[in-house]
Amino acid sequence: MNLDDYRGVWVFIEQNDEKIEGVSLELLGAGRKLADKLQVPLEGFLLGHEVKPLAKEVIAYGADIVYLIDHPVLKHYRTESYMKGVMHLAKKYKPEIILYGATPNGKDLASAVATDLSTGLTADTTMLDVDIDSRLLEASRPAFGGNIMATILCKKHRPQMATVRPKVMKALEPESSRLGKIIEEKISVEEEDIRTKVLRIVNDVTKKANLADAHVIVCGGKGMGELQNFQLIHELADTIGASVGGTRDVVEAGWLRHEQQVGQTGETVTPKIYFAIGISGAIQHVVGMKNSEFIIAINKDPNAPIFDVATYGIVGDAMEIVPKLIAQFKKLKAEKGGEMVYV
Repeated sequence: MNLDDYRGVWVFIEQNDEKIEGVSLELLGAGRKLADKLQVPLEGFLLGHEVKPLAKEVIAYGADIVYLIDHPVLKHYRTESYMKGVMHLAKKYKPEIILYGATPNGKDLASAVATDLSTGLTADTTMLDVDIDSRLLEASRPAFGGNIMATILCKKHRPQMATVRPKVMKALEPESSRLGKIIEEKISVEEEDIRTKVLRIVNDVTKKANLADAHVIVCGGKGMGELQNFQLIHELADTIGASVGGTRDVVEAGWLRHEQQVGQTGETVTPKIYFAIGISGAIQHVVGMKNSEFIIAINKDPNAPIFDVATYGIVGDAMEIVPKLIAQFKKLKAEKGGEMVYV
């Protein structure tokens, strides 16, 4: 394999119901930085049926080139059909880096493509960079139970590939006037060639906590001591109209449901305001919330790592501080006519 034959930074543009997934737009932002460093185009690849209008949106969010495969067999995601499309593109155009969102479909596709291309794949990446001299992708993620950050390199194979968690990168502001190239490709595959069939789509309409979209989150850790004390987290959240989150320890203790977990093995969140109460700040938690706009930490240990990422920190006993916050917020709500407004 001649590594010099491979050039370009690619992003898998995942779409559902003809709408681009947010993580793909975030990856275009991250990919733009890598491509500029390497002085190569940023390229997106879009697969689906009747999705050509989305290609212009991909360009608006930073791509220079969009490879488009539009075919009825690609209407719904299936590993086999999508892999055939990606393999066709990768073998023809030889990208040096491919980024996928760490969604169920993105992770499934990335692992299948990595196997067929006999290359490496770094999963659940939270930081991306590139070494200009070696052109190596530096994909970093928590390792050893989240106690360290490991940077993983793929030195001998191409393309270099990584899946990246939603909400850890930031999308660029779209520019509708950006110009780019759309390259349409064909694949010789028909429905009868695909072994799996989509019989029907069943949407999950159950009401679950959706922390990823929350504007304000009150998150509690085992520093709250016991379940009875943790009720203060719920009371504060109810008072200010926030969502409730917790650390892995809290979820494992049964105080919250798994979908309310924030961190490496839970949700990655980027709210406007994030309260971290009774949370020490282990890496596996911090990677899930460090991109919040304002982080307010309350911990009685002045040396707790959470203060390193906090916008504001309060050193003290949460059982004393949180009730005072609740009282003040209730007073403020009463003065404002019962509403909390975040600007």
